[in-house]
Amino acid sequence: MTARREPISRRERPAKPALSRHWIVDTAVRIMRAEGLEKVTMRRLAQELDTGPASLYVYVANTAELHAAVLDSLLGEVDLTGRDGGDDWREQLRAVMASYTLTLFEHPQLARSALVARPSGENYLRLVERVLDLLSRSGAGLEQVAWGVDKLLQDATATAAEQSAHEHDPASEDDWNATVRALRAADETTHPAIAAHMPALISGSARDRLRWGFDVLVDGITRTPVPDPAD
Repeated sequence: MTARREPISRRERPAKPALSRHWIVDTAVRIMRAEGLEKVTMRRLAQELDTGPASLYVYVANTAELHAAVLDSLLGEVDLTGRDGGDDWREQLRAVMASYTLTLFEHPQLARSALVARPSGENYLRLVERVLDLLSRSGAGLEQVAWGVDKLLQDATATAAEQSAHEHDPASEDDWNATVRALRAADETTHPAIAAHMPALISGSARDRLRWGFDVLVDGITRTPVPDPAD
């Protein structure tokens, strides 16, 4: 006669750690680093945490909010000191924005997600606080500085999304070469503006273009007043 199996008491089973938003986000970041952002879903996260997806919605409303929380977690890696810029506010701001761009560049899918995901955590607030502080040292008006932060972050995010996509796409070099050939072959009779601006249209290193683009934004922000609501 087969011996009856002794049941295992629930009291002897190791208790699962209590769920928390911090634990959920940390786990999501770990999954993203190992498997990519597309794997960071509520179902995959629930599997990793040994719980049901419904339990996660108490802490995170949906996948978009989860991705925004992951983004905010990674913003903790941004160097806000601006130490590479020395004592000049503009160069310090340039260094902070470069660090932000490079942080997103390391995670192409997250960079693209950041174009629509709006983080709201402490790391995002620290970034905004720092950019506001540095940009305000330009002497520009309060409204210009406030609106300017959004433009700087938008441009840096879009740059990171575009560049990281090109870097990780094997076909991107072929696409760029095809674009260059088309621009060089453009007939000056039908496309006189293109012909007149070649080869400047495709000149300059990525670094030089990034520096120029940053200066264009900062100069525009600090010199252009916001519209008067009465107009």
